[in-house]
Amino acid sequence: MHLDLKLLIEAIGIVGLTGIIFAESGLFFGFFLPGDSLLVTAGLLATQGYFNIYHLLPILAIAAVFGDSVGYWFGKKVGPAIFRREDSFLFKKSHLEKAHAFYNKYGGKTIFLARFIPIVRTFAPIVAGAADMHYKKFISFNLFGGIFWTTSMLLIGYFVGSSIPDVDRYLLPLIALIVFLSILPGIFEYVKSKRTK
Repeated sequence: MHLDLKLLIEAIGIVGLTGIIFAESGLFFGFFLPGDSLLVTAGLLATQGYFNIYHLLPILAIAAVFGDSVGYWFGKKVGPAIFRREDSFLFKKSHLEKAHAFYNKYGGKTIFLARFIPIVRTFAPIVAGAADMHYKKFISFNLFGGIFWTTSMLLIGYFVGSSIPDVDRYLLPLIALIVFLSILPGIFEYVKSKRTK
């Protein structure tokens, strides 16, 4: 998996990274994409000359903000009908319901907080649109969340890559660790949901 992620990022380049961050941020079929680990790994690879960090920072932040906005307008257009939609290969109603419960608990802050929670990140803007959240309120949380999420994830990777001497020798174990840490919240959530059942 860790080797595949490095090869994937090298193969798709900045255009592919932009597309993935856009899709994971607000298109309901983007929930399976590895946004956190992708960003941290991209920051790490920037220290090795694969990318320019000064290009990644603004481009990926814009992709995240636009992705959430598309998700919001999709939710606003489709509205409550989306909650009656049947499961399909690319759509799981349980993911939408999880994001809805999160939105009910945290309100507008969900748009910021969800950036750091896989699956909820993808469905939160759709729920906000369906719940008729005022767009001015949404866009302020969206801008702050999108910029903070992409910047913090990229800079974590960049800092790790810059801090470890001869980091290229440890690149694959570091990427494996990044992937593991990024899926850890999902594992905890899965175990927690199994216990409550």
